[in-house]
Amino acid sequence: MLDRPRGGINLFWYFLLLVFGVFCCATAVIFIKLADIQPITLSAFRLLAASIFLFPVFLRDYRLHKEQVTRKTLLAPVWPAVMLSIHFISWLTAARLTPAANASLIVNLVPLVMPVLLYIFLRERISGIEAVATMLALAGVGVLGVSDYNINPEFLYGDILCFISMIFYSIYLVLSRKNAELESFWLYIVPLYFTAFVFCFLTALLFEDPFRYYETKDLLLGLGLGLVPTVIGHTVMNFAMQRLRGQVVSIFTMFQFVFAGIMSYFIFNEIPSRTFYFVSLLLTLSGIMVACDTTKQASLFRGDNCKERSG
Repeated sequence: MLDRPRGGINLFWYFLLLVFGVFCCATAVIFIKLADIQPITLSAFRLLAASIFLFPVFLRDYRLHKEQVTRKTLLAPVWPAVMLSIHFISWLTAARLTPAANASLIVNLVPLVMPVLLYIFLRERISGIEAVATMLALAGVGVLGVSDYNINPEFLYGDILCFISMIFYSIYLVLSRKNAELESFWLYIVPLYFTAFVFCFLTALLFEDPFRYYETKDLLLGLGLGLVPTVIGHTVMNFAMQRLRGQVVSIFTMFQFVFAGIMSYFIFNEIPSRTFYFVSLLLTLSGIMVACDTTKQASLFRGDNCKERSG
């Protein structure tokens, strides 16, 4: 695990990669809306596609690090995989039990619970700038809630399920940071996807019919869901959690709201409300704040190292 920020050009590429990963994650809602596949089966399908696609790099790293592979290496992906599986299953189920506005609001509460989880699992405290940026981003979510949230006892079960799903997603990300010191990133992420696939597939056997006939369009959409938001999006998110501070990553995940809104406009002709632009502005400001703070801390760290060497 990295205790100090990386400096210079590394940070620029890390943040650029993180934004790209968040964008790829945001495409998930597009694939899910277009595909006519039952939710748990669709979750299993995307995880299987990701596992197969990334298997060559897993095999390469396994051969390179075979002598260093320990019981810890083999068991590390298990709990994150369970957390991811529960997140996928509960999220897709909850999204059908509550209005989209409610679901969007609740899933964007990750920065609210992330500091607690980071401290519980890693004893990592957020900085002052991160706290201010978090409050700014959550203020935007609050505005979204006031304007769009639908308070109705009929949606209570779906709202609670969304909140539970968000917590499991946050734990999944924190566990990725906790496992940053393993021999190879790919020996962690590929077994994680495959284990999550097994969990989702067994659940689908209980509640759905995963072996029914699927049209070519749905298979291609399922494959796209596996390759873009999973292979690229989730993989980048896990990588970012191992290279940047956890709260910084959680704030940037909220940009899924912005990217999803833009894509929905062009693909589904869904015109965003005025609130969308205001919330997007607050999220952008919070992202700039934590990015600048991280860069500043990295610069100070490099300066301290230079003084130590010259002394």
